[in-house]
Amino acid sequence: MRSWASNTFLGASRRSRFLRVAAAVALLAGLLWLLPSRRADDGSGHHGKHVETLDAFEKAGITELKEGQRGPAFQLRTFPGDGRSTLADFANNLVVLNFWATWCGPCTAEMPTLESLWQEYRPRGLVVLAISVDRGALRTIVAPYVTHHRLTFPILLDPDMKVAAAWRVAALPVTFIVKPGGDVVGMATGAREWNSREMKALLEPLLPGAQASNTHNEPRRQQ
Repeated sequence: MRSWASNTFLGASRRSRFLRVAAAVALLAGLLWLLPSRRADDGSGHHGKHVETLDAFEKAGITELKEGQRGPAFQLRTFPGDGRSTLADFANNLVVLNFWATWCGPCTAEMPTLESLWQEYRPRGLVVLAISVDRGALRTIVAPYVTHHRLTFPILLDPDMKVAAAWRVAALPVTFIVKPGGDVVGMATGAREWNSREMKALLEPLLPGAQASNTHNEPRRQQ
């Protein structure tokens, strides 16, 4: 597994400090993740000759990451209930891993689109996995929020924000696309329309079984 640098910005205790420097930190976070990313014209990676795949990321507003990246492992409390869950529990799924907080306006703006995406693609193996980074992740705060917005996808609690720091989350919301098998293939800083036509065009080829099916249907090369 690749070694990851830790960013402890979200461990700051004052929300006002976060808001004052959020723009600058978001830029820094983007640069950190962009360093290993692929550009459409660099010809690197196995997507180098498939411009249409790169275009799909661009159209959806997602930064495509270098092939073979892995996010840090974690085990967090589930909500509701007192269970524990890990990213490895969803190794066979396409995971839309979202870091959010109840006080985050852009997070709230994109929540209905995440719920819509989850409802439509859940039967096909997509999981929206939302990690709350509310200070203390108090259930008395998260519970009414989840009820009000009618959220049904899995929610995990990161009360000390250690997982957010390990994933180098420096502003909210931040969302990672983790394809079946565990490779992190994309990220988005800021709100997105997750049920848009462009987003579906990006995600559908990454669903479990989709890539194997596409490979099976490709014409066999002559020997």
